[in-house]
Amino acid sequence: MRKNMHGPAQLRKLMSQPGIITAPGAYDALTARLIVQAGFDAVYMTGFGSAASALGKPDVGLMTMTEMSQRAAALAETVTGVPVIADADTGYGNPINVRRTVHEYERTGVAGLHLEDQVWPKKCGHLDGKRVIPCEEMVQKIRAAVDARDNPDFVIIGRTDANTVNGFDDALHRAEAYAAAGADMILLEAPQSEKELITISRNFRGIPLAFNWVESGRMPLPSQLELEALGFTLVLYSVSVLFAATHNVIAILEFMRRGGSPRDFTDKVGFDQFTEVIGLPEIRAQEQRFVLNNTTAAG
Repeated sequence: MRKNMHGPAQLRKLMSQPGIITAPGAYDALTARLIVQAGFDAVYMTGFGSAASALGKPDVGLMTMTEMSQRAAALAETVTGVPVIADADTGYGNPINVRRTVHEYERTGVAGLHLEDQVWPKKCGHLDGKRVIPCEEMVQKIRAAVDARDNPDFVIIGRTDANTVNGFDDALHRAEAYAAAGADMILLEAPQSEKELITISRNFRGIPLAFNWVESGRMPLPSQLELEALGFTLVLYSVSVLFAATHNVIAILEFMRRGGSPRDFTDKVGFDQFTEVIGLPEIRAQEQRFVLNNTTAAG
């Protein structure tokens, strides 16, 4: 497998440059390819979207580390040349499990991952019923992750889901502890107000910050320019592509159920356009170079 082994260095370079990194969420290799073709500098492997795509179920801790790392490998191979940031849930166990998770993810070619402080089985950060582990336990997970990576450029993002569980003060305390433990970036999930966003910005000056932009109706959704002005380094549009795709699939299925012909459905991609998007011209070029030439030589 050809892996995106320069991804960590590419992500570090983006983090050092002015401006905010925009990473739409990919739930499979096709959406990752489309994100890169659209011109984005980074791809986010969404756990919410991965569970929906692979299992047809919500993000409630049903995906295993093996399943998630395999999906990460598929994305990293598809988008060679662009860094992939991957959801690694809670690390799938204690600090020893976290070490294995980092090893497995690093081998896939992704540029980095984020680890969250929920009790396993976790839930999507915008669902009710979450619980978080003790802060010191998560600190040990962050330390284990940092120690486990072979490439020092591999980015470890420390995420806390404590805000909607224990309150904003505890979430701030945890974020500070995770940064002190060696996390390269902090993600304080689900800020509840503009005031909280401003406080996060002020408390973590000089520390890279990520914002998880989720259309859940439970948090403010600032623009990229507003986030950049607040000093955020990275914005993850975790579910925007997934929701848009779902909307269009529902629309064409309803159209067909009512007797409409797919050829009459507007705003869809045709066969030739789709095969071009997924790389058929490159395959044809390889056939010309290898398969057909070899056939001629053998004859």
